[in-house]
Amino acid sequence: MIKTLVFDLGGVLIDWNPRYLYRKLIDDENDIDSFLSEVCNPEWNVKQDAGRALAEATAERIALYPEKKPLIEAFYDRWEEMLGGEIGESVEILRELKNKGESLYALTNWSGETYPIAEERFAFLQWFDGTLVSGVEKMAKPDPAIFHLLLNRYELQAQDCIFIDDSMINIEAAARIGFETHHFESAAGLRQKLIAANLL
Repeated sequence: MIKTLVFDLGGVLIDWNPRYLYRKLIDDENDIDSFLSEVCNPEWNVKQDAGRALAEATAERIALYPEKKPLIEAFYDRWEEMLGGEIGESVEILRELKNKGESLYALTNWSGETYPIAEERFAFLQWFDGTLVSGVEKMAKPDPAIFHLLLNRYELQAQDCIFIDDSMINIEAAARIGFETHHFESAAGLRQKLIAANLL
């Protein structure tokens, strides 16, 4: 019987989107698309999630795109403006699970330098029995190592866990290790999944 829930944070419980910042800095949506796909792109950002220093990452991009220096510097200087807030319906599900006494863990791809900002802002991050932040651990999903670290550190068994993430790549990685999984697309869908699993 599944008795432990492992939550991703960004896109599941927290609305994080670089566009919230760059719509203030770049007028044209197509230019925002180009900047976030070519300059400060997901492949670059995930290296910070895996532990690379923000200053090093910023310097690397400026060296490649010197004409974009102010926009690149804004990515982490004004990072907090990318936080849109909590995803209320998901947090309510988390609250219900916490009140029922379910075991709750978080496994998040997040820079160790920016995570404290979120931790201060979102009180529900204290509800977890344990949290693994990729940037602190110097490894990131979908690397199997971070899933095994979660299991070993908190003495969990994959088959006893349901892993919830909005990234299909991460879902597939967890499933290969033996986790029950739920690909998060909406809070309503998550609620249905947990009701079916007798967790709500």
